[in-house]
Amino acid sequence: MAARLQLGHLVAAFLATAILGTLGAVAWSAGGLGALSEWDWRAVRFTLWQAALSATLSALLAVPVARALARRRFRGRGLLVTLLGAPFILPVIVAIMGLIAVFGRNGAVNEALRALGLPEMVIYGWQGVILAHVFLNLPLSVRLILQGWQAIPAERFRLAASLDFAPCDIARHLERPMLRAVLPGVWLAVFLVCLTSFTVALALGGGPRATTVELAIYQAFRFDFDLGRAASLGLVQIGLCVAAALVARRIVVPAAFGAGLDARHGPPAPGGWRLGADALVITLAAGFLLWPMGAVITTGLPRIPALPADVWDAAWRSVVMAVASALLSVGACLALALTIAAGRARWVEAAGMLPLIASPLVLGTGLFILLRGVASPQQMALPVTVAVNAAMALPFGLRALIPAAQALRADYDRLALSLDLRGLARLRLLTLPRLARPLGFAGGLAAALAMGDLGVITLFASDQPTLPLKLYQLMNGYRMADAAAASVLLMILSFGLFWLFDRGGRLGA
Repeated sequence: MAARLQLGHLVAAFLATAILGTLGAVAWSAGGLGALSEWDWRAVRFTLWQAALSATLSALLAVPVARALARRRFRGRGLLVTLLGAPFILPVIVAIMGLIAVFGRNGAVNEALRALGLPEMVIYGWQGVILAHVFLNLPLSVRLILQGWQAIPAERFRLAASLDFAPCDIARHLERPMLRAVLPGVWLAVFLVCLTSFTVALALGGGPRATTVELAIYQAFRFDFDLGRAASLGLVQIGLCVAAALVARRIVVPAAFGAGLDARHGPPAPGGWRLGADALVITLAAGFLLWPMGAVITTGLPRIPALPADVWDAAWRSVVMAVASALLSVGACLALALTIAAGRARWVEAAGMLPLIASPLVLGTGLFILLRGVASPQQMALPVTVAVNAAMALPFGLRALIPAAQALRADYDRLALSLDLRGLARLRLLTLPRLARPLGFAGGLAAALAMGDLGVITLFASDQPTLPLKLYQLMNGYRMADAAAASVLLMILSFGLFWLFDRGGRLGA
């Protein structure tokens, strides 16, 4: 046990030193906020505006969808709810490719508008950024709000039925208090995601009116090689993330429903026009989320065998990097979770959450500043990308692993001590089998997120592209048929890696 605790402390210390040191390098190299131009501050204002608007639209649109799913039971409902979680591990560049296939200049929506003689929809610019963010974050918002509905004790709905509450009464006394408790957290979660969004702005934004802070950092680094300006923008980005995280800790208001007996009894399912409205809402949401992916799959799947060799090279490179990131992240998660479960040093958990305060692009900028005298950008590209992706997946893996590690310690620690089960024997015979499921899930999540990442690699490498970067290059070269095929390949590999890790954890449990 002592060795494990020591390892957890070492991992936490290394992680804290690496991230805080990297952020310190960014702060040290920043030329001060006075060095930022009016164009840079315009990017800051656009970042805040688009994040606030995207979060508001995602949260508001998710409410009727979550309510309809909470009170309706139909064939395929479980599959639909499962698919709503898929965009979290769906590579962003693939989602963008799907949106272009549907809403782009030659997409089905604009073809219909032209046939009706109506103005065409423009997907590039701020409109595309907002559309993509809503597409990516609406499922997350629905899942979080749906959990809020399911958390209302069944006894409250039974009491409402015994009092002959109408749907408007249930909304006033049960649903609105729940939404007051859940919606602020949902809004801030989506706001934080959109605040650090890079791929969406890179592919659909740009120009003076649709440049985010992340994109401004990329342009300052990649095109101008102005490290001081890039660092100053990174400092602004860190400040925005920290401020949003602090607000998130204070804004949630408890719904105060009290405890229940966990009986399975959801909200009532009213008939009449509400039945039709719920069916329409579910159909529109499912169509909005599934249509773009279906369009990409239909176009790209038959062309996968004809992809050029450089795409397959990029795919192989991405798989190796994703597996390496997943293994590194899972190992760090295990060491940290076991130390946290032992109740030793709260700072260990805080160290595991540190990646949330900075985006991959900011960390990549800081690592370049620290290592530029040691190695060339080409030499740094793959190791830095692996390390940053592993670090960014840590908070999500810890959230899945800490409860399981705490339950393991509570249930088996005394038995293991009585059997003198220690060291590698305890790890092999007790810890890994009991934690296999959350470890597999954490590994799958880390691998999928790393597989689809288009962040750090854009700063360093163009001659050794990963599959997301190669896909972006195909899109820029207007090779849309190859881009669609590469999108499907990236989607298959991302979900395949997640399934393999998650399935491996279930089999090893």
